[in-house]
Amino acid sequence: MSSPSPNASTSADSLALAAVEAVERAGRVTREVQRRLAEIAATAKDDRSPVTVADFAAQAVVTMVLRRRLPSLVHALVAEESTELLRTPAGEALLAATVEAVRAVEPGVDAQATLDAIAAGASGDGKARTWTLDPVDGTKGFLRNGQYAIALARLEDGQVTLAALGCPALPSDPAREVGTPDPVGSLFLAARGRGAFEVFPDRGLAGVPDRDSTAARRLSARPWAAGQPVTMCESVESGHSDQDLSRRMMERFGPPAPPLRLDSQAKYAVVARGQAHAYLRLPTRKGYVERIWDHAAGSLLATEAGCLVGDVDGRPLDFGHGRGLERNRGVTCASRELFPRLIEAYAEATRAAG
Repeated sequence: MSSPSPNASTSADSLALAAVEAVERAGRVTREVQRRLAEIAATAKDDRSPVTVADFAAQAVVTMVLRRRLPSLVHALVAEESTELLRTPAGEALLAATVEAVRAVEPGVDAQATLDAIAAGASGDGKARTWTLDPVDGTKGFLRNGQYAIALARLEDGQVTLAALGCPALPSDPAREVGTPDPVGSLFLAARGRGAFEVFPDRGLAGVPDRDSTAARRLSARPWAAGQPVTMCESVESGHSDQDLSRRMMERFGPPAPPLRLDSQAKYAVVARGQAHAYLRLPTRKGYVERIWDHAAGSLLATEAGCLVGDVDGRPLDFGHGRGLERNRGVTCASRELFPRLIEAYAEATRAAG
């Protein structure tokens, strides 16, 4: 199912404002769930239940905002969560906690409205005009009070055209340590062909920015020149990326700087605003397929900040085949000067490893 064609800048601004509001409100909900981690875990008798509640609640809130802000559009959505568990007796406590969390920003909402909003995550196929959402990207980061993200992107015919990325624990000041949880966090917006920005909605954001202002700060990737060491982002979890291989790759550029390890698509934001040269997600097993919601928002943010984003073979990420990046292996995100060198380094390192 596809939506009507938007009209140039006015519709782009409307889409952007809706996406920013949806992600900002979802971020408020996830913060509230984090504040109540122990209480929710005890009620549901499951230590992972808080992130489950945060996932469900954030997905519901994003859908509710999009429907309210953009009533004329058909909101096909490809998202991670379904309502199957919540509709069973075993999910009653989770549903009650989810509804309570949603009410932090949507007062008066009931269980049925919450279920309907979450269920919208199965309404898109990723092949026409649709939204894709990861409601809490970085599960372990969320649970350890580290980095996580709410990642919302607009896809049109397989291309990412708009992205809103909320990083509720990422310091807004690029000079601050990225691994230290921040009480305010950061919110980013990118539109294809119009740039990438950190945005501050409460300061009068009016749509997709075109310059720095009190409501927006343009992002710019960090340049790299031959002979410089590479500062790299990678996942905290070794199961997400081949960290031994990435270390050997970095050694080809001189004494490697310690990698910045953090969860979620916040890594794309760190590269997009120049705190690191690159983000690598190297395959750890044959046949693994990345999901579109894990990379759509972050990849556009980095691209619009001046990076190249592709897979470990240098191919662009192909978002036109449904829920998975079926035609790609891993992810490489880096400044334009560095990207081809990383592709070469990966090929050489894998050949050397046999």
